[in-house]
Amino acid sequence: MPELRTGALLVNLGTPDSPRVRDVRRYLREFLSDPYVIDLPAVPRWLLLNLVILPLRPRSSARAYGKVWLPEGSPLRVHGQALQEAVAAELGEGYVVELAMRYGRPSIPSALERLAAADVARIVALPLFPQYSTAATGSVVAKVFDTVERISSIPPVETLGPFYDDPGFIAAFAAVARLRLDAFRPDFVLMSFHGLPERHLRKADVHGPHCLASERCCDAVAEVNRNCYRAQCFATARTLASALDLATEAYGVAFQSRLGRTPWIRPYTDEVLPELARKGVRRLAIVCPAFVADCLETLEEIGIRGREQWHALGGEDLTLVPSLNADPAWVRATADLIRSAA
Repeated sequence: MPELRTGALLVNLGTPDSPRVRDVRRYLREFLSDPYVIDLPAVPRWLLLNLVILPLRPRSSARAYGKVWLPEGSPLRVHGQALQEAVAAELGEGYVVELAMRYGRPSIPSALERLAAADVARIVALPLFPQYSTAATGSVVAKVFDTVERISSIPPVETLGPFYDDPGFIAAFAAVARLRLDAFRPDFVLMSFHGLPERHLRKADVHGPHCLASERCCDAVAEVNRNCYRAQCFATARTLASALDLATEAYGVAFQSRLGRTPWIRPYTDEVLPELARKGVRRLAIVCPAFVADCLETLEEIGIRGREQWHALGGEDLTLVPSLNADPAWVRATADLIRSAA
């Protein structure tokens, strides 16, 4: 009797089908309609999306996507498919591996249906977000289990949690970063993470009032803040800095990609750059350890706009350290995360 196989579902955030305005608008509508992302009541969320965001943002976002779009398609999807294929080869015949996006294609329901059709005995879903947030990890988990409830043919599913300090993840990022840093020889390394509205953190502060209550609330991850995104980001930064032998004064942490006027977690990346320039930093390296694949936020926001800002501030040069993509060390670490659910 053949051995029953395990399905592995790798899930990233999402991407439009093309950099055309209509495809970007469709993607943004799906993305920003999610109450996990814009956590407002339904009516205010609809008004914000349809009267403020969608009339303006798709055109500017489409221009940004156009600057980083690859001949094969969206960078996030291209790197995701390469990771899927490499992880499948690493795991071997006992596994079937699928890639899904929370928003856009390939969708979570379609990927789960393909795994069910492959007659796997169970499915292990890995949200590809190192640090936990309800806006990303929480939304993926909710979508996975909503799909399971609606489609009876899907076998049992287990979802894996954040891997912000996983040794394989840290070692893979350190290996990728070390090559670029050794060649570039920066004056300073900035670790830029995706931002979140402060209210998201406070809502997750079940032990409260701890989150953002002091300047040092994120100095360590403990029971009181074990699901805090910001604390996990700082933990990733400390562990990665140690792996790279970076002194405390040689690196910093910031948060990018904020949207709207409400307060987001600080410090902001675009406000840290002028501070570094005033301190005399000339050669700046930026690492983005919240992203396991290069995408709009790394390639365009940091690699293009961040570099332009840095040069306008008088900086000599800025290098974006590539993300993990399908680097062999990350392929092995991803496979180990999947195996850990055995």
